[in-house]
Amino acid sequence: MTRRDRYTVACLAGHGVGPEVMAEASRALAAVSRLHGFAVDQVHAPFGGEAVSRFGHPLPAVTRAAYADADAILVAGAGAAALAGVQADLDLTTTVARIRPRAGGDLNVFSPVADDDLDGAVEQAFVSASARHGRLTSVGVDAGWRARVAAAAEHHPGIAVRHLTLAEALPVLATHPAQLDVLVTERILAEPIADVAGEGSGGAVVARGFLAANGPGLFGPTHGPALDIAGQGVANPSGILLAVALLLGDGLGRRAAAETLVGSVTGALSSPSVPADVSGERPGATTREFTDVVLGLLPSSRTDYEFEVRVAT
Repeated sequence: MTRRDRYTVACLAGHGVGPEVMAEASRALAAVSRLHGFAVDQVHAPFGGEAVSRFGHPLPAVTRAAYADADAILVAGAGAAALAGVQADLDLTTTVARIRPRAGGDLNVFSPVADDDLDGAVEQAFVSASARHGRLTSVGVDAGWRARVAAAAEHHPGIAVRHLTLAEALPVLATHPAQLDVLVTERILAEPIADVAGEGSGGAVVARGFLAANGPGLFGPTHGPALDIAGQGVANPSGILLAVALLLGDGLGRRAAAETLVGSVTGALSSPSVPADVSGERPGATTREFTDVVLGLLPSSRTDYEFEVRVAT
């Protein structure tokens, strides 16, 4: 996406805890964009159960028009049946899953949406690696996979590419997935790799993005509407906040703002004010209290770089 000073994001909250976590995502998106000197116009459109109660349809025409004109789409939960309709409207070619191990750090796993989208997924992974630590891990089983990645690497000379077989990758994924940083793989391996990296490290796939060849991409947390805790103000917003980071970095090309938000969420998860689902026996922070901590950490987490390779030492 062309770097600009103003973007439009369509926000689809849906039902359950969706409105609660979307409200915090909206605050974070406004704060981090302001900190980095650009503007985001947020269009909040009816979606899912909320849209059914107002329009009699989970994906009304007004909502489809809102995201068709947007630069990116943020959805508050993965369980909405209307989400398939949104995906069908978009030209999605690449999926990226963000895994957060319990020990910290993260791993982004890129893969094609369909087998004929391989080159797009590989290119997106290289772009992401160039904005992170200059490292890319390739895992594939197809005979031509390594050659395809090697050909793309010729156009990205600053990226250190590591080719692993699935057998070589699995032990690292199960124990220290964050060491791999950015990984690109074939469609058939994407889900198993993400599951091993999440469950094996005691973490989880917390956010997912779908990147488009043309038009807006789609980003959101991996949790569903969590109806059992809806309306109580205790939902953990870290998943949607990390989805906002994916949206900023991989959707809008605002990598520095994305890293600022990731750093702030990471810091907040290490603070005493964590949500109930990660606080253990201690009383947990409310959804808003946790986001207040995230917003308070933004200035100290600020990352000021764009379009440069960061090499880990």
